[in-house]
Amino acid sequence: MPKLWVIGGTQESRQLIEQLCHQSPPAVSRPRYCVSVTTATARALYPASPNMAIWVGHLRPDTADEFIAQQEIVAVLDMSHPFAVEISQLAIALTQHHRLAYLRYERPRVDAPATPWRDRRGRLGCIRLPQLQDVLTSQYLTAEHTLLTLGYRHLPQFAPWQAQSTLWARILPSPIALQTALASGFTPDRLMALRPPLSAALETALWQQWRITQVITKASGTAGGQAQKQQLAAELGVRLIQIDRPAIAYPQQTDCFDTALQFALRYGG
Repeated sequence: MPKLWVIGGTQESRQLIEQLCHQSPPAVSRPRYCVSVTTATARALYPASPNMAIWVGHLRPDTADEFIAQQEIVAVLDMSHPFAVEISQLAIALTQHHRLAYLRYERPRVDAPATPWRDRRGRLGCIRLPQLQDVLTSQYLTAEHTLLTLGYRHLPQFAPWQAQSTLWARILPSPIALQTALASGFTPDRLMALRPPLSAALETALWQQWRITQVITKASGTAGGQAQKQQLAAELGVRLIQIDRPAIAYPQQTDCFDTALQFALRYGG
């Protein structure tokens, strides 16, 4: 039976799958949807259903065509993280090559705060930069107590700055995240392994305990905690540096969850 490929790993993709399980009739013999995630931990977040096939792994260009054929994919609903550039670009290339329907669900952006604030040093409190490389300068990193909430993959880029800035990192509770952080010069007392979302109370306590002067994060949207960080930074007088989302030319895109659901029902129902 042909299937819709849902690129998962986000809160929105889990919510969509839960709704599909309720709205789609039980599968007669084979699943109608294939959800891809990168870890077994992420797989456990999705409900078990005869309509769903959960694929765990990292899809590569040399195995992608085989995946499309084996899973009998007829359409792709890309609900990956806004910064998951590689899988989105691969999915776009696959749909164009195999002439498959494609829809990107891009979670809504968080607007800049209506009322700007100054941090405790009198600096502009909310800064947005086009890319991570822009923050790797003495202007932003020297003599700071910086909390990084960027994901473990970016931590090696901060290794040269360990001697010039006091750095903390919040990472996912996974072996590879911890190994990468330690290899990048983060000592155990400057790491916090937690799976988001975090409550405002816990986030506040962490910032105050570590005497954070600035937070470097991604413009990941409300689901990624961006709006909460803006609010807390303003309240605590902390400078918040947000890295903009990568610019990708999606063939078809929406930020409406219901549009994504209807697309899924059309091609998987």
